[in-house]
Amino acid sequence: MSVLALAALAALSSGWTGPGAPCATAGTDGTAAARAPGGGRPAWAAERREGVRAPVRDADGSRAPHRDTGPGQVPDGRVPDGRLPAGAVTEGRARAPVSGPAEQGGGAAAGRSARGQEAGAVTAAGAGSGRPAGGWAAIKAQHAGGARGGPSVRGASGERARRAQRAADAAREAREARAARTATARHWRLASVPLAAPPPPAAEPRLRTPADLRVPGPQQGLPPVVTRIPTRDKVVFLTIDDGQDKDPDLIRMMADLKVPYTAFLTDDLISGDYRYFAAMREHGVVLDNHTLHHGYLRGMGRVRQQREICGMQDVLERRYGSRPELFRPPYGSYDRTTLEAAESCGIKAVLLWSEEAFADRMEYRGKGGVLHPGDIILTHFRGRREWRGTMPDMVRNLLRTVTAQGYAVARLEDYL
Repeated sequence: MSVLALAALAALSSGWTGPGAPCATAGTDGTAAARAPGGGRPAWAAERREGVRAPVRDADGSRAPHRDTGPGQVPDGRVPDGRLPAGAVTEGRARAPVSGPAEQGGGAAAGRSARGQEAGAVTAAGAGSGRPAGGWAAIKAQHAGGARGGPSVRGASGERARRAQRAADAAREAREARAARTATARHWRLASVPLAAPPPPAAEPRLRTPADLRVPGPQQGLPPVVTRIPTRDKVVFLTIDDGQDKDPDLIRMMADLKVPYTAFLTDDLISGDYRYFAAMREHGVVLDNHTLHHGYLRGMGRVRQQREICGMQDVLERRYGSRPELFRPPYGSYDRTTLEAAESCGIKAVLLWSEEAFADRMEYRGKGGVLHPGDIILTHFRGRREWRGTMPDMVRNLLRTVTAQGYAVARLEDYL
């Protein structure tokens, strides 16, 4: 093959049309002269597939006139020797869109030329942006993204679906929890489910001794004595004293129903079975001080009172690992010496009561015979020997009364 033929083939493969403008009269089918301006490929390739000879046209579709370029003139931004600038060649090859299936199937040379110019526009728009200008794959991806709403739309839809699923899960869990509470209440022979206590207060209320409970003399330095906890919540607090009867059904019932309570213990009555109260403590029950021997403290000497209170502090710490901060004097009896001794043993508050619960009734100390927000309810570890019923009977009676008046039993330590 001659040198001229090789040069011609190289020119055709690189998209070069020669130093002159394309001329429809300068050649025949399969020559560079039959190529449309800016087409980027020889027109004969399309004509050979279609079997149709396409006229040479401008980009707007009109028939192109015969044009020649004189010496020194550069057609279509080419350098004088007929080659494209190096930057243009690089951009054209790097960013020219790949023909899609429709384009590869055929079409006239003029149509391919128009698409070539469009691709050039896309390439120019993308130059310097840091992103590929396009290509058939990019165009398909854009159309697919538009059909699906784009990444942001898909993300929003996914988040809505996740929120809806979380709401559905929460509703299902709430239904299951209500069903479980109802079944538990029926198991313990309660006609209605006990009301749940509200969340604990953000700040602990400040306790003050009412005037009718104060001892003579200055009050500074003495622990407060209270029968109710200051709160507007419709809650009451259950406290159980001494530790005489040790009914295992009490622990099971209170744990099943999730009813909180506080125990004030006397060593004389718990020493036969410390493990019973250890099991109670494992269920979250706080064990507080009710003296060593359950004696009548008012009028008792200072040393003896201090031994009764501080000695029980030592027992509870040794057996259960903590020293209480709450104290209840046996029979609700105390004097100034009692409060001073309690303070010296680490007691922060002395708790009396507003109501007392039994297996068959509720006794109110206040007027009206009704509960009030923050009331402290007293009961004892007793059974059939002293009561007309058992500890579970007492709990049933208590919960019926509390629930009927619209109250919940709350955890005392959440408010102190």
